[in-house]
Amino acid sequence: MMKRKILFTAALSGALSVALGAFGAHGLKQWVSAYGLEIWQKGVDYQFYHTLALLFLGLYTKEQVWLRYAYLFFVAGMLLFSGSLYLLTIDMGKQWGISGWIGPVTPIGGLCLIGGWGCLMISALKGDNVLN
Repeated sequence: MMKRKILFTAALSGALSVALGAFGAHGLKQWVSAYGLEIWQKGVDYQFYHTLALLFLGLYTKEQVWLRYAYLFFVAGMLLFSGSLYLLTIDMGKQWGISGWIGPVTPIGGLCLIGGWGCLMISALKGDNVLN
């Protein structure tokens, strides 16, 4: 059951990564600066990297608690890290004033992404993540 949830999340995130990347490349040019587009692209890149991590995580044949924690950390990290970069970029073009409170969310998201990789390392050390 958890494998299906992880694979669904990876597929959804992958589709969103492509859509958000295309929107950044084509729809944001008139609203934000080149620097803003770089920030947006950084969010897309990290979301897609961790989408691939989720995809591989969903392919593990053995389900165990550290893989579940890795999943939760990766999803939280993508939402907080990439999501905050998307909001910061949009705020550059709209001037909604959210950058003051959303800016500190980005490093929390980064820590969650690191936490996901840490959980995956623990899983590997325990030897419970066989791919056969």
